[in-house]
Amino acid sequence: MEGGRMTEIGKAPEGWKIVRLEDVVEINKESRDPAKETLNDRFLYIDIESIEGGTGVIKAAKELLGKDAPSRARRVVHQNNVIMSMVRPYLKAFALVPRGYNNQICSTGFAVLSCKNVIVPCYLLYTLFSKNVIDQCNKMMVGGQYPALNQSQVAKIEIPLPPLPEQRRIAEVLGTVDNAIQKVGGAIEKTKRLKKGLMQRLLTKGIEHERFKETEVGRVPEEWEVVQVGNITKEHKQGFYTAENYSEEGINLVRITDLQNPEISYATMPKIKIDDGTFKQFKVDVGDFLIARSGAIGRYGVVKEPIPCIFGSYIIRFRFDNLRIDNLYFGKLFESNFISNELRKITQGATNKNINAQNIKKIKISLPPLPEQRRIAEILSAVDKKLELERRRKEKLERVKKGLMDELLTGRKRIKEKHI
Repeated sequence: MEGGRMTEIGKAPEGWKIVRLEDVVEINKESRDPAKETLNDRFLYIDIESIEGGTGVIKAAKELLGKDAPSRARRVVHQNNVIMSMVRPYLKAFALVPRGYNNQICSTGFAVLSCKNVIVPCYLLYTLFSKNVIDQCNKMMVGGQYPALNQSQVAKIEIPLPPLPEQRRIAEVLGTVDNAIQKVGGAIEKTKRLKKGLMQRLLTKGIEHERFKETEVGRVPEEWEVVQVGNITKEHKQGFYTAENYSEEGINLVRITDLQNPEISYATMPKIKIDDGTFKQFKVDVGDFLIARSGAIGRYGVVKEPIPCIFGSYIIRFRFDNLRIDNLYFGKLFESNFISNELRKITQGATNKNINAQNIKKIKISLPPLPEQRRIAEILSAVDKKLELERRRKEKLERVKKGLMDELLTGRKRIKEKHI
């Protein structure tokens, strides 16, 4: 359909067309069975889990022998193909195939799109991420627990098609933002590795120690104690259960989703109307340590502000003896691999996973002198602040990209060549 006319996905800008994918790509052009053709040769296999949703990045392809190929390993991919997950396409497991994956194999859960000479592969990828395309996919999907498209449905997806020079300009602008996002993402991963290394060292070796001892929790400095969590707990309580709807007025209710390790998010916290007796029983005070007991095991929050709140039923409130343990130090311990492993041991339930306070109180932890606890917490908190700044920067870039996609892929904003 020509530009300027109304179509099923909206009005095409002047000079653009609305086309179906089958008009601009070949779908699933080539296939082979590695188990029959390359029995003892290795190949790279891209399944849906290999792709980082919404980014276009293949992050974790598997290297397999032909004889070990799964039954779905059939689609051949080449450089500059675009692969589109037909299973739960709303998760946006789509990617542009880079040179290193040329002539490799992906799952039959993908549609492999080979671009004709009327469309730029990078532009096609960005278009697949657009709201227009995802809305079409959502309307066509079939299946309850395993919603998916088939090849003929993919072929019928409609996309806007600018002239080739404009496609290239759009792809270049969005690619520049993507490169910035990936750069910040790399910095985040580097800071995460730094934090992991610091946690391992500081929570087992402490600061400037020379003499160590073997204990139930491993090798620690001689000056440190080993205690059960119960030994440093003054009291604990399970949260408030309610079937009532949230209200625009009342007292804030802390939910698991508000626990941000170690911060507590008050911005979107719902309110609930309760009587004074209930508030006194379930209120949180500065210094309280809140732990998720169900679902998101490992999430916690430290109450730092005197904001009137009560805590929900899937949270346990711990009040520690702060003459013996610093809350932020305990939080860093709670994030450590050692405590994560201990929590896994005491987690109950297969589908609805939960832990209880009595089992948490039996966990043994290393306990440095209080001043050293605070120094350890300060060092690790500084790394956390760096991580938070990097995450915010990435989120800002992602918002910029989303805004640009909304403008550029609909033609509401046009890019002239001199702007590139």
